[in-house]
Amino acid sequence: MDAFEKVRTKLETQPQEEYEIINVEVKHGGFVYYQEGCCLVRSKDEEADNDNYEVLFNLEELKLDQPFIDCIRVAPDEKYVAAKIRTEDSEASTCVIIKLSDQPVMEASFPNVSSFEWVKDEEDEDVLFYTFQRNLRCHDVYRATFGDNKRNERFYTEKDPSYFVFLYLTKDSRFLTINIMNKTTSEVWLIDGLSPWDPPVLIQKRIHGVLYYVEHRDDELYILTNVGEPTEFKLMRTAADTPAIMNWDLFFTMKRNTKVIDLDMFKDHCVLFLKHSNLLYVNVIGLADDSVRSLKDGKLVPMTVFHKTDSEDLQKKPLLVHVYGAYGMDLKMNFRPERRVLVDDGWILAYCHVRGGGELGLQWHADGRLTKKLNGLADLEACIKTLHGQGFSQPSLTTLTAFSAGGVLAGALCNSNPELVRAVTLEAPFLDVLNTMMDTTLPLTLEELEEWGNPSSDEKHKNYIKRYCPYQNIKPQHYPSIHITAYENDERVPLKGIVSYTEKLKEAIAEHAKDTGEGYQTPNIILDIQPGGNHVIEDSHKKITAQIKFLYEELGLDSTSVFEDLKKYLKF
Repeated sequence: MDAFEKVRTKLETQPQEEYEIINVEVKHGGFVYYQEGCCLVRSKDEEADNDNYEVLFNLEELKLDQPFIDCIRVAPDEKYVAAKIRTEDSEASTCVIIKLSDQPVMEASFPNVSSFEWVKDEEDEDVLFYTFQRNLRCHDVYRATFGDNKRNERFYTEKDPSYFVFLYLTKDSRFLTINIMNKTTSEVWLIDGLSPWDPPVLIQKRIHGVLYYVEHRDDELYILTNVGEPTEFKLMRTAADTPAIMNWDLFFTMKRNTKVIDLDMFKDHCVLFLKHSNLLYVNVIGLADDSVRSLKDGKLVPMTVFHKTDSEDLQKKPLLVHVYGAYGMDLKMNFRPERRVLVDDGWILAYCHVRGGGELGLQWHADGRLTKKLNGLADLEACIKTLHGQGFSQPSLTTLTAFSAGGVLAGALCNSNPELVRAVTLEAPFLDVLNTMMDTTLPLTLEELEEWGNPSSDEKHKNYIKRYCPYQNIKPQHYPSIHITAYENDERVPLKGIVSYTEKLKEAIAEHAKDTGEGYQTPNIILDIQPGGNHVIEDSHKKITAQIKFLYEELGLDSTSVFEDLKKYLKF
């Protein structure tokens, strides 16, 4: 069975409400390590597509509800394998250490592990480095050994609560990097892979506004950084024994408005995955002669529209607009069954890549954060008006959807231009920016200051947030109908803020209805609080069907066929 057939078989046989597959697979030595059912298993590389595998650990031993493996790391000599395990309704995780032998056994387990990597010390002993996460904050780095010489010690703690820490092992395994960063600034320390008990070496002390990431090859550090002009990322390099910023030499410069998606290092080449304007690039840089070859594939535009090619009279078709616009992250356009079903039923899907996202590079993000957040709202309004102007649907058939931080722009649009849309669905939405950013007891407030600003100490930031914050700008007027899905145990977007927003919105609508008089059709405001769960809960057919049912009812459309089609994908 080839790889394609294996994936297709999994898609056809798995429970259909779990259609987004988390497929963690690691190749090490002559084995492939992966999850099969409720077990961590490994098989010989040449047998990876068969069902001939060795069970290393049964996840059910942890007594968790529907556990899955989130990450796997294998020790250099394959004496141990570490796996991070979590559940769908929680961001908490457990890292288990399995000793590999004729009878694999769990050697240890650590709670609340975020990132982790293996190195081997001078005594050929495997050392596990890991970060500990508490209340969504990751500040502590530990190192541990196992077997006859067990130890577990914390050796680094980040004191600034606005930063978080994660570990990365360079592609050649020569250095373990300790990456300390917030949304705009980073600092990297090196752990020598040959002597991991030595103190870490600082590459460059953090400089506000400077981000950098590190790879290694042949005693040289390759540094992806935004330092200097232009503000986009560029690739620099320096000798590993002189890592400070004054020694960085410019090696490769990206075009303006280019986003770096990923960097991969090989023996003789460095591969950069880039997005620039309308094109996706793979830049292959020959490290021996500094040559560059570019491969172009695909297309990316500020607004992406999907509809059936044979659709007629698009002005009378329902439209679903998607928006995010925060943290320099791209708006997700991954395959989802409900989107396919909507398109098949005649809907138009539009994805607005507004400022604040990452589609056009660092400057695109910078132009939509802090005191430029209103640019994202202006972009969203312009996108919807342009769609209508070009004959895609009309306001009475237009709907809007957003998740998490995308709720800021969606909620702001409902306040500023409610007539542009008929109905809105929000999931785990961030709606009370001001009060959240002034509450430093919340887990992520300090970390989020670079994105939203500090209203507690900066009056300019406070006044600016007041201009767009969805909760702060609710007023008696007509609103579109809004369906909000919230999660009881969401640590990232507290339920309290969503409930307060919903109550205030209903009061404003009631006041407007009273002033308008009889005959006014009051919009429906629905708050669907899911028990348990967290901010990254997996999709379920119950949630999906509730949201689609809401959209069809608000637009007065017949949903019979769409739910019949959904049954092909979702397990009812």
